[in-house]
Amino acid sequence: MLSRLISFLKACWRPSSERYARSGSDAAGRQDGLLWYKDTGQHINGEFSMAVVQANNLLEDQSQIESGCLSLLDSGPYGTFVGIYDGHGGPETSRYINDHLFQHLKTGIAFFAGFVAEQQSMSVDVIKKAFQATEEGFFSLVAKQWPTKPQIAAVGSCCLVGVVCNGILYIANLGDSRAVLGRAVRATGEVLAIQLSAEHNVSIESVRQEMHSMHPEHSDIVVLKHNVWRVKGLIQVSRSIGDVYLKKAEFNREPLYSRFRLREPFKKPILSSEPAISVHELQPHDQFVIFASDGLWEHLSNQEAVDIVQNNPRNGSARRLVKAALQEAAKKREMRGREPMNERARG
Repeated sequence: MLSRLISFLKACWRPSSERYARSGSDAAGRQDGLLWYKDTGQHINGEFSMAVVQANNLLEDQSQIESGCLSLLDSGPYGTFVGIYDGHGGPETSRYINDHLFQHLKTGIAFFAGFVAEQQSMSVDVIKKAFQATEEGFFSLVAKQWPTKPQIAAVGSCCLVGVVCNGILYIANLGDSRAVLGRAVRATGEVLAIQLSAEHNVSIESVRQEMHSMHPEHSDIVVLKHNVWRVKGLIQVSRSIGDVYLKKAEFNREPLYSRFRLREPFKKPILSSEPAISVHELQPHDQFVIFASDGLWEHLSNQEAVDIVQNNPRNGSARRLVKAALQEAAKKREMRGREPMNERARG
């Protein structure tokens, strides 16, 4: 599950209307084996590069960048939208998010401007409502397809969004993708990595504690299975779009595969679709932001990723990050292959 998007944020406000998206049928960019990449492109706030390597037989991930008007109203506001949708169980949810989330955001801004009688602008409420509308829309799709395609209830996606508007960067996240800012230190010239997003993976102790506090009726809300913490022994993330089988009990039954069906019924959603949202006023010393799914961060630390971007030409940064992560993954695989059999068995 590797989707990579890197966006370079600069103080450049040129009105435009451009859309870049990566999907299974997208022909823009270049292909190198299983690696697809676009080394450089322009958005209303500067430059970007993006890359994705296909780790599964079927690409479950989507990524997009929308640049220009962020509203259905031609008067704006203008800015840049970045989305990383890390799917699991299938591609349906990530594709649905790719097709609908940004449109819900544009509708939300127009609604606030037209009916609340305030100047149209980006806000935390607009982003939350866009996530909520996307979740509800996917629920409707699952209900419609349930009689003929019940396994769609077990398909979900992490969702990381960045929006730049009027010098403000909004970060919204569900799941374990991550946004990392590269910020220059004036005194030393260093570029430090600053994590902007909160993650929702039960491998993190605070997330496990949150799950226990939210679901005291479930003693097995988080289970250590094969040395990996999982919600109900099934999934590592505690928040997502989709995964309806863990949000609505009526979809946690036959004909859903038995491995997804819980032994005991539940009265409230086990997973959440509430995004964690942070707001950052961009400063002149903010150099770039890296948006990536967990496949990158499993192999590169925040600072390692920032150093790779900072110490090389901007052109091709996303491809360079993906290749660095693949190299680290190969090294780890080789080291595991050299371990004695009894040592490997303990994992």
